[in-house]
Amino acid sequence: MMGRSKWLVLLLVVAVLFSACAKKQTTPITEEAPAQVASPPTEQAPPSEKAPVVEEKPAQAVITLQDIFFDYDQYNIKAEFKDVLTKNAELLMANPDAKLLIEGHCDERGTAEYNIALGERRGKAALDFYTAYGVKLERLNWISYGKERPFDAGHNEDAWAKNRRAHMVIQ
Repeated sequence: MMGRSKWLVLLLVVAVLFSACAKKQTTPITEEAPAQVASPPTEQAPPSEKAPVVEEKPAQAVITLQDIFFDYDQYNIKAEFKDVLTKNAELLMANPDAKLLIEGHCDERGTAEYNIALGERRGKAALDFYTAYGVKLERLNWISYGKERPFDAGHNEDAWAKNRRAHMVIQ
């Protein structure tokens, strides 16, 4: 008799489980757009006496530095760009948290190896100017891209002149 009651309990559990799994009603998809339902107006809770105070941080100043350009096969800073570097340095001094990456670039003439070295000397020349002005070396870094990232993809003197540059990137 004991075995029979176990089977009855098992059958009862299975029956309950199957009856609980009722067939779901599905809504057929129609081509018509659904009706717009107005959402109920939201009620604003009364201000609490202990509302958190949110302090807004002042917006970070956007610093834009100008690039400088070089003559063919040169890395010395031309007189006309010393004022540009001075203005850049003043902006850096006024924004002591700003860090600068100086990218050295070359035109497409010459080997990749030669242009990497020349781009490095161009970036280093700008870095030396900034440190002489008083910008801390810890805020400055430089890299050379040689001829790999031209500003102007042209193959003439006008394009080459735009590509021989030190590009200033605030980090």
